[in-house]
Amino acid sequence: MKKVSILTIFPEIFPGSLSYSLAGKALEKGLVNLDVINIRDFAIDKHKTVDDKIFGGGAGMLMRPDVIGNALDFVIDKEKPQSMIYFTPRGKRFDQAAARDLVKKDNILMLCGRYEGVDQRIFQKYHFEEYSIGDYILSGGEMAAMTILDVCMRLIPGVIENDEVNLDESFYIDGNKDLLEYDHYTRPAEWSGLKVPEILLSGNHAEIKKWRMENAIANTKIRRPELLK
Repeated sequence: MKKVSILTIFPEIFPGSLSYSLAGKALEKGLVNLDVINIRDFAIDKHKTVDDKIFGGGAGMLMRPDVIGNALDFVIDKEKPQSMIYFTPRGKRFDQAAARDLVKKDNILMLCGRYEGVDQRIFQKYHFEEYSIGDYILSGGEMAAMTILDVCMRLIPGVIENDEVNLDESFYIDGNKDLLEYDHYTRPAEWSGLKVPEILLSGNHAEIKKWRMENAIANTKIRRPELLK
């Protein structure tokens, strides 16, 4: 993931939280380049209108296909993106496996919808991958874009100093993509009458690894049993 073009009517939102921590490091190092494009720049009237009433009636407004199409054509002609992404509750669930696939692509376009969404003809003309980050409604796609970018950017080699961190966390415990992470402890060894499990203090790495796998399975069974096969 070297270049990400983000189409939005609120370009001032970016980079937002992506300026900090690991994502901020990726941007600072130039490992990822964000190109934020204002959709209003491609409007066809003096008022920079990007939306209109919905045919057939109903509440809310819809983003116009001619304006969105102008913006898309501009980016596609210039960047030739390998993947085009739109955020919608109707999309497939975005997960860690999807992030690992997405981060392998050099050039990505992200379209952030607003209002009641985007005219369906955009998806008939252009090939989009539609993703959902959860079963709820956001005010727009910008927060979803930042969430997905944060997930992906930490996977880029060189962003996390110890790349082994990505090899032992939720959805990738000892290579198992269906487990949540095991419990973690640090100093002091006893706090408020609660003790760290003795096995973690033993120095026996084989037994510690075994405990962590068992604990990860137990956590998954309690919290997300549908993940277990």
